[in-house]
Amino acid sequence: MTLADDDVQAVHRLNQAFRQINEQLQKVIVGQQQVIEELLIAMFARGHCLLVGVPGLAKTLLIRTLADTLTLKFSRVQFTPDLMPADITGTEVIQEDKLSGTREFKFLPGPIFANVILADEINRTPPKTQAALLESMQEHQVTVGGRRYKLDPPFFVLATQNPIEQEGTYPLPEAQLDRFMFNVFVDYPEEEEELEIVRRTTTDSHVQLKPTLDGEEILQLQQIVRRIPAPDHVMRYAMQFTRLTRREKGEVPDFVTDYVSWGAGPRASQYLVLGAKARAALHGRYAATCDDVRAVALPVLRHRIMTNFNAEAEGLRPDDIVRRLMDVIPASDDGALSRGKLPEIFGSADAG
Repeated sequence: MTLADDDVQAVHRLNQAFRQINEQLQKVIVGQQQVIEELLIAMFARGHCLLVGVPGLAKTLLIRTLADTLTLKFSRVQFTPDLMPADITGTEVIQEDKLSGTREFKFLPGPIFANVILADEINRTPPKTQAALLESMQEHQVTVGGRRYKLDPPFFVLATQNPIEQEGTYPLPEAQLDRFMFNVFVDYPEEEEELEIVRRTTTDSHVQLKPTLDGEEILQLQQIVRRIPAPDHVMRYAMQFTRLTRREKGEVPDFVTDYVSWGAGPRASQYLVLGAKARAALHGRYAATCDDVRAVALPVLRHRIMTNFNAEAEGLRPDDIVRRLMDVIPASDDGALSRGKLPEIFGSADAG
């Protein structure tokens, strides 16, 4: 399968936009190249992101700056224990016509009616308010008073969590975590990056950002990502990551049996392939590869693998399980193509 000429030009445009967005973000954000790339992969794949990192790592600033560079409507919701679902979706109020004296319900849209939604500290609000995001994330609509209200595309939810302080928080249930395409880990900056952060933020300087894409262009480029080819062996490679986490289904590596209680569902396979397609297009390539799958494996799988007590006792995290899977599953495109399918993982000396 090959791309049409118009699609080839669109891939060039997407690659150009990727570089332009990076250039604009670097005026405000120091480092965090991997985080930026993962955010853009999710956006062009029509996914949502959960950002996890300690306070002060510019998660909120990054999201707001991204919205500014894309000329999209931005809305921030600070999640607190007393936040109600109507505070997010909107509510109906009674409005009286002063001339006729009649009263009728009028819907007042909530902050969810935007293009880029920052759900700040999403785990600080009770489950019923967290669940208010579920319908909007999956169906791109909200239901209030028995009526459905469509959300304008593009629609992108970015939620943040603090991994340290867990007292008084409400961990997201697995069903809602699965709605997020990526779980992006925001790490501490390197020494030189932190020096640059201090230099920029302790002087009186103002940065003027240049818009790069509007909503209509983003929708067109999202369609191009879906048309990027992914060969069968790349799809099989992505599926192996998901299927080998399911200890109760078939033969799995010993470390999965020992340390995993529940594996990833089919949505993980879908997002691995979509993420690989988006990454290929962002870098100006016309087909997804196994390397693209490997690049998105951690953010796709880290919140979909549940480790057991044995893993916790030995200090193993889902990221460690995914990295071990990378060592087990053959990643060579040539090896896969030569046999028409992925090489056998078990039972042969050269499979590892």
